Amino acid sequence: MSPTGPEWWEIVLAVAGGILLLWLVLVGLLWRSARKQPDPTRLRDALRLIPDVVRLLRRLAADRTVSPGVRVWLLVLLGYLLSPIDLVPDFIPVLGYADDAIIVALVLRFVTRRAGAEAVERHWPGTPQGLAVLRTLAGI
Repeated sequence: MSPTGPEWWEIVLAVAGGILLLWLVLVGLLWRSARKQPDPTRLRDALRLIPDVVRLLRRLAADRTVSPGVRVWLLVLLGYLLSPIDLVPDFIPVLGYADDAIIVALVLRFVTRRAGAEAVERHWPGTPQGLAVLRTLAGI
């Protein structure tokens, strides 16, 4: 460390270490959540819903009756789902896809509390059974 303050590489190293630590904590939380849900049927059902969920997110994000803050979260989630970069890479068994399902469930729970269950029902493109599974996964 120089007398005038930290060097640029020390700052970069500290930021990278913080991001790595945050990533490890999130992976640990996802692993713990996946272990609490030992029923693989729920995960398989969630994976089958992905195309419908992506359409739902796009429709909710385009709905002007949904508040702008909620629409921003929907766009971020949509970008995350469409991005090849994940918190946990998809080639890791169970956890690779569980992180997507958990993140979708958390955001949809948030969206439902802010926009209302009617908005989710109104924009749901899939079957009634798929909506029931989505409600169960999101806790709504």
